[in-house]
Amino acid sequence: MMTAVPFVRLRRLRQHPVLRELIRETDVHVSDLIAPIFIKGSEGEKQAISSMPGYYQIPLNRLSEEVEEILALGISSVILFGVPPHKDPYGSDAYHEQGIIQQAIRIIKNITSKLLVISDVCFCEYTDHGHCGLIKESGGTFDIDNDKTLKLLVKQSISHAQAGADVIAPSGMMDGMVKAIRCGLDAEGFEQIPILSYSIKYNSCLYGPFRIAAEGAPTFGDRSTHFMDPANSKEALREAQLDIDEGADMLMVKPAHSYLDVIYRLKEKYPSMPLGAYHTSGEFCMIKAAAEKGWVDEKKAVLEILRGIRRAGADFIITYYAKEFAKWQ
Repeated sequence: MMTAVPFVRLRRLRQHPVLRELIRETDVHVSDLIAPIFIKGSEGEKQAISSMPGYYQIPLNRLSEEVEEILALGISSVILFGVPPHKDPYGSDAYHEQGIIQQAIRIIKNITSKLLVISDVCFCEYTDHGHCGLIKESGGTFDIDNDKTLKLLVKQSISHAQAGADVIAPSGMMDGMVKAIRCGLDAEGFEQIPILSYSIKYNSCLYGPFRIAAEGAPTFGDRSTHFMDPANSKEALREAQLDIDEGADMLMVKPAHSYLDVIYRLKEKYPSMPLGAYHTSGEFCMIKAAAEKGWVDEKKAVLEILRGIRRAGADFIITYYAKEFAKWQ
């Protein structure tokens, strides 16, 4: 009499390491990753960012070295964040011809045409109050003046496009920002430049290290009136649909591995829409802190999390681990 044994044994497919790789459903490649760069100042040395181990603010005179290293590692995409020398209520450096990011884009484009340059478009790094747009006050309370901010976002986007940006990525979650920027770019002859919209950006606690790095923390209040409530996921579908209708070419979810369910729902709803995810500074720093304590294997943790983000449906990932990941390959 035969003993009852399973005829289907999925473990057969796990016995040989080559076979495991052969049938692997999801993986991450360097070409899937976008490396953030913080630009600050025209001259001097790189400045270590206290909140982000291994990360630096790069002055313009050292930017070429950073670009050469990124290219040598096989990374093909970067996203730029500027820390201007002067800030004001209007964030005027954001749209000035000689603004910090405009200069950085020109430097990169003079070095290489092979690197995709994505320009983050927002005002929190450029305003003296640290909010994502123009402030209006009434009765002792404040709010972002959405529609006046749109006009400045258009100016910022056009100036970045004129400098040579390949992709415009508005991140401030202003209503109507994609349509306004699309119309502005098209009117100036930049109809071929795509828009990567931070369509779903949550009011998360995981941006703290970034705000130190970009020197863009709000000096009062918070951003709950324009970033999404972390408790909501259905709302993300509405935000995405609005941006698609307004002409977004790509969507993004931020944070990434804390919102895998949202990434999954968006990819299921819009399977043909390119979808990115931002593995934020807080998510990066949590891994770093645990690895420093010896509580997790850093490399394995990063690979597992990045695969998880891709498995959920992200086509590409902005991550502060891009350079380290490339070195591990």
